[in-house]
Amino acid sequence: MITLYGFGPGLGMYDPSPFVLKVAAFLRLANIDYRYNGNVNHLFKAPKKKLPFINDNGTIVCDSTFIISHLKNRYASNFDSHLSAEQQAAATLINKSLDESFYWCLVYFRWVDHNSWPTVKNALFGRQPFPLSTIVPLIARRGVTKQVYQQGTGRHNKEEVLSIARQTLDALSVMIGKNRFCLGDQPSSLDATVYAFLAEAILATLNNDLTRLARQYSNLNDYCQRIQQQYFAN
Repeated sequence: MITLYGFGPGLGMYDPSPFVLKVAAFLRLANIDYRYNGNVNHLFKAPKKKLPFINDNGTIVCDSTFIISHLKNRYASNFDSHLSAEQQAAATLINKSLDESFYWCLVYFRWVDHNSWPTVKNALFGRQPFPLSTIVPLIARRGVTKQVYQQGTGRHNKEEVLSIARQTLDALSVMIGKNRFCLGDQPSSLDATVYAFLAEAILATLNNDLTRLARQYSNLNDYCQRIQQQYFAN
């Protein structure tokens, strides 16, 4: 049995991490049996000190990209066979864009922007006893804010970060159009990534500039709801 290790439910999501949600979505889209073990303390035993990672009958695989590659090779080798070479190339680049750009917009509006921080703080650290419930989130926020600045997104003001997110959302809205899935009527591994990142912006129980922007795209909302209802209803 495959075990997926993540942070645990939060912010109204199966997991508040788009990377964990991406792997869970792929497992469900590809109809691969697994169990989910969510606990923030898994960070300390994660081989790369990041989540997610999986234990596939004794084989440990870290990082969502490597995990999905492993799962495709072992359990779903034909999952993307309906895509053309051009579509697969475009999917690779879209995946990278969401992982390396849109992700930091999500982080910015959760951890740096003041509007969402109280909700994020309570969701991630609210169960810790005092004084850890005060000290740990303070340290964590400082660390994440430093990472966002070093990566570059944190050097922009809020309006500039929002414009970066808008470019991505505009492109995704055009790409999906009226399709059932990203590239047509059949799911592909790209849907795992696109759903995960959109869901963290659209379906999460947050109300900030980014979530309000994302919810303005009716076809992206419909897309998230379709996958949520079909694959995450139980």
